[in-house]
Amino acid sequence: MMMSWVVFTIFAAAMQAWRNAFQKQLSSTVDVYGVTLARFIFALPLSALYLWGMYHQQDHNIGIHFTAHYWIYILIAALSQILATVLMVMLFKQKNYAIGVGLAKSEAILAAVIGVSLFSDYLTIWGWIGVAIGGLAVFLMSSGKQGTSLSLSTLLIGLASGLCFAITSLLVREASLELLPFDALYRAAWVLFCVIAIQCVVLLGYLGVFKPHTLYAMWQRVGLTLKVSLCSFSASLGWFSAMSMQSVALVKTLGQIEILFSLMISAYFFKEKLVKTDHIGLTLLVIAAIMVMWA
Repeated sequence: MMMSWVVFTIFAAAMQAWRNAFQKQLSSTVDVYGVTLARFIFALPLSALYLWGMYHQQDHNIGIHFTAHYWIYILIAALSQILATVLMVMLFKQKNYAIGVGLAKSEAILAAVIGVSLFSDYLTIWGWIGVAIGGLAVFLMSSGKQGTSLSLSTLLIGLASGLCFAITSLLVREASLELLPFDALYRAAWVLFCVIAIQCVVLLGYLGVFKPHTLYAMWQRVGLTLKVSLCSFSASLGWFSAMSMQSVALVKTLGQIEILFSLMISAYFFKEKLVKTDHIGLTLLVIAAIMVMWA
């Protein structure tokens, strides 16, 4: 059970890489808000079904209790993830697929710093070394391709996206801890459902009032929208479960293996060429992953 978080994290990273790829495709005909909603719209019934399955599979003798802190964490996490996704989609339009994902993966370093500073997280020296090596790997793979400079706007959007994702992850873990003494998977299922429900209500309400044409555009590509939602649900299930078991900094550092999947998709799916720094960065990512698992 101790290493279950590793399995959930690797699964989440793979699913997130495919979700980002499908979002990139969808962004060619749907605006950033529609692409963001695509993450959640079909994920809501899936999360409800998963929660129902978890609730009826396990025998819980005590009732669930949602504290005020739980709902505060859930609301901020939901809104922060919406903003993070909007910024991520904006990155797709500025740089190629792999660079955009790499910049947003600054999330791991930011989660470590904020978690230790504000949420009483603890990392061993090996954990910190792993986070640092992972950050260096991300920098190498996000510094531009074949002489292409990295614009200030792209850098700032990438860091802002990473910060919002880090805030989301940290608050998801805090919300999950508010549901103790239930086991980790049960807590993760509740947090997943509540976060996605809020996100669907907010985005559907906004688009229904101000951008109904976006909803129509999504309907025109409903198959691709479904793929985004399915991968998003699977990724969030993995992330939320792993973060209910382990420190966000360690989960997100190991989760940088997503870049390996992203580069493979970038090379074989979008036909984007990889360069020497990608291979160096991937080697460092493997080292970072080993360090955080050791930690």
